[in-house]
Amino acid sequence: MTTQSPTRPADASGTFALGGDLPVNRLGYGAMQLTGPGVWGAPRDPDEAVRVLRRAVELGVTFVDTADAYGPSVNEQLIRKALHPYADDLVIATKGGVARPGPDDWRPDGRPEFLRERLELSLRHLGLERVDLYQLHRIDPEVPMAEQLGTLAELQREGKIRHLGLSEVTVEQLKEARTHVDIVSVQNLYNLANRSAEDVLDYAEAEGIAFIPWFPIATGELARPGGPLDAASRVHDASPAQLALAWLLRRSPVMLPIPGTSSTAHLEENVGAALVRLDDEEFETLSAAG
Repeated sequence: MTTQSPTRPADASGTFALGGDLPVNRLGYGAMQLTGPGVWGAPRDPDEAVRVLRRAVELGVTFVDTADAYGPSVNEQLIRKALHPYADDLVIATKGGVARPGPDDWRPDGRPEFLRERLELSLRHLGLERVDLYQLHRIDPEVPMAEQLGTLAELQREGKIRHLGLSEVTVEQLKEARTHVDIVSVQNLYNLANRSAEDVLDYAEAEGIAFIPWFPIATGELARPGGPLDAASRVHDASPAQLALAWLLRRSPVMLPIPGTSSTAHLEENVGAALVRLDDEEFETLSAAG
């Protein structure tokens, strides 16, 4: 395993072109933690939240993930405050389709009128005329998928959405969705310790669809004293979190990890994972341990 130290470490993660025409550095940033407890309200330290977002861009992050439900709306407005006007190479991905009655309360809502309302609010809060990547936060089981995706397709034709993605779906749902619209990304729970979405990742890779793992640095028992991540971190001077992110980047060329944090120091550590290079033996050892 080798490391380097460029000024913009995220550049070392390589690039992926969303939809074939929208390149981003593969190691991005997930902004959800820049809200209050229960993903509700303002962050405890708004000034630090702004610093985190600006530092992420300085470190070479060109892909920032958010959602109108984070706050709700607080997260998008914070991103606008910190980063608008946006750099030409910066892609802000947001999501809609979940109602938030209160802290830690998440309710899928795929009604066409709700989806349209939330997209319009996201555009306003982010200061955009078009969202480059808009993802359906959850498929609402109470509304036909064709209606949900049809609404997003209408907004796409109106020029308000560039590319469409999905979040927390099965392979079957992804296949069905692609009969209605072009899907360029899927965002599912996935990390070294939890690979329940392995089949979705394999399908996405085969089809050239970006796979955005949320909760990407969960390591579970793998980071316990004497465990495989603990041992590797001591030998190679990299944290367990960095090794877990390096494993994700090595796992698939369509992988776009979005580690989140509300701390500048943790952000710098996470982005430093792009500099970590696992050799074949290390990758296989971690894969088998997970």
